[in-house]
Amino acid sequence: MKTVKIVCCPDSFKESMTAAEASSALAEGVRAVAPNVDVVEVPMADGGEGFAQSLSDALHARVMSVTVAGTQGQKVQADLAVAGERAIIDAASAVGIGQFPPQQRNIRASDTFGLGELILSALDEGAREILVGLGGSGTNDGGAGMLRALGARFYDDGGKPIGTTPAQLASIASIDMGGLDARLKDVSFRVACDVDNPLLGPRGASAIYGPQKGASEEDVAFLDGVLARFAEVSGLSNQQDIPGAGAAGGLGFAFLAFLGASLESGVDLVMETVELREKIRGASFIFTGEGAMDRQTLMGKTLSGISRIAREEGNIPIIAFAGKLGEGVEELYRHGFISLVPIVDKPCTLNDALRDGYANLMNASERVMRLITAVRSL
Repeated sequence: MKTVKIVCCPDSFKESMTAAEASSALAEGVRAVAPNVDVVEVPMADGGEGFAQSLSDALHARVMSVTVAGTQGQKVQADLAVAGERAIIDAASAVGIGQFPPQQRNIRASDTFGLGELILSALDEGAREILVGLGGSGTNDGGAGMLRALGARFYDDGGKPIGTTPAQLASIASIDMGGLDARLKDVSFRVACDVDNPLLGPRGASAIYGPQKGASEEDVAFLDGVLARFAEVSGLSNQQDIPGAGAAGGLGFAFLAFLGASLESGVDLVMETVELREKIRGASFIFTGEGAMDRQTLMGKTLSGISRIAREEGNIPIIAFAGKLGEGVEELYRHGFISLVPIVDKPCTLNDALRDGYANLMNASERVMRLITAVRSL
């Protein structure tokens, strides 16, 4: 068993474990059976929930709490991670959809100002590269609020300054970018974006994501018109059809058009940053997993990226663990997964499963490791 190398690279188990905790549970199960095995822990994520957490854990980043404006101007605490000259941000940490229950969401009165404040804090910490996860936003302002926090100014046709909620942007006539923070010229933005929606139209930010943020049918038409006017006034409407421009209520557009960002696959950005390819090279097995797996697991999610790299590095066998195995999950067997392991070993409530996730995952990893040990000793 001394020559065996196992890489533990799970995503988070939503509401139960962070990716780092899941990595630790898998590794603990392996070591309980084979203490001499080379175990490598690599917390993973895509561009959604847990993006900053996983990268922070993998890079041993310094994480600080910053007070910023939430979606509707309320004060919230957002996390900023810093590793050298690299900063890591989750948009949802500042302007996430979960800040208000569905009945209290007001999409016309929400903006991304707090995300801009979080970026300013990253600049204050000396960041020269900023990685941003776009998943989970609760806004639809085209990123105007973020730009206003960074120094841009917006005016109506009378030359009066206006705010950047959609209700306020409806009267936009001009934009002045002259006051944009000068430090931004020396910063590169890499934005994790796992959707290809344009800014406008039936597949745009308002139509596709507005309803889940509280937008009515009437709101969707209004929001789409506001974003169209914003793009026109900016003089950068040539950017509105770029895949991903409609991500996070149009934040993709603002990052592309105004900040020169690159929009990248979230899982690819994470895998590159944590050097997953280098860490799994020569592995005997990969242990991965997430809270639930089904036929959509391979659609641009964390496990799809792991599968691709495992195949390219010599068809390393993958064992995936999950709290729930859903419909169509058998499709994973065609992509390098040799076993799909449910971690709950007895009937229990959902609350019990979430509470006991670490122990359940560790025990499941131990059971699998005992089988591997028995087979390899034959």
